[in-house]
Amino acid sequence: MKKSVTVSVNEKKLSAIEMYLEQKNTTLAAELEKYVDQLYGKVVPQNVRDFIDMMSDRKPARKPKNLAPDESEKQSEQ
Repeated sequence: MKKSVTVSVNEKKLSAIEMYLEQKNTTLAAELEKYVDQLYGKVVPQNVRDFIDMMSDRKPARKPKNLAPDESEKQSEQ
């Protein structure tokens, strides 16, 4: 799951950033995402990153909430 972060930036500065990033064929969102990844690697300990990666790779082991068979399955049993 991803979360959003809101940052206040001077309108003229933001406009200049977006203009120059466009010349480099990139976006502010792409650059911020790279920076967040760098910051994550710098600040979060390796063992915690490994644990988060491990948990992200796992599929949920939950069973479906609907435990009763469908009507079509009931009819096929009869």
